Amino acid sequence: MKKIPLVLLLNIFMIPAWAQNSIADSTIAGTVTVSKDPRIEILGKKMAEYNESLANKLHSTKGYRLMILSTNDRARALQVRSQLLQLFPDQSIYMIFQSPYIKLKFGNFLEKSEADDYRKQITAAGIVAGNIYIVPEMVEVKAEKLNQTEEQQ
Repeated sequence: MKKIPLVLLLNIFMIPAWAQNSIADSTIAGTVTVSKDPRIEILGKKMAEYNESLANKLHSTKGYRLMILSTNDRARALQVRSQLLQLFPDQSIYMIFQSPYIKLKFGNFLEKSEADDYRKQITAAGIVAGNIYIVPEMVEVKAEKLNQTEEQQ
């Protein structure tokens, strides 16, 4: 009596196994026709252009900025910022408020020597009376400039 349920149980598990073998052994030959919307090609080209434009934009990397000023006098901070913009229009100036101070940071430099050159120029111009510090930070750099520095190294 115990053998009958055991045989039935084994048969239930063996039938799917035979079905798997019979399907795997047979080969079916045929053709597949794919019809697609022509707008898919246009979408692919647009995405490729978008990815290229992203690659050419700004990237963040480790670099240096100059800490020009840390003050609680907003008028003084704006005055120094305008003088720096007049002298160095190609450089970025970051005005950050960290209560109760306004901090002015200058430039996006990949190398410390380049930051030091600008520090000397600003000190010689007499814009700021105090010290100017070189601060390591994440800076924004265009992809072209980043590639040039990688090739030089």
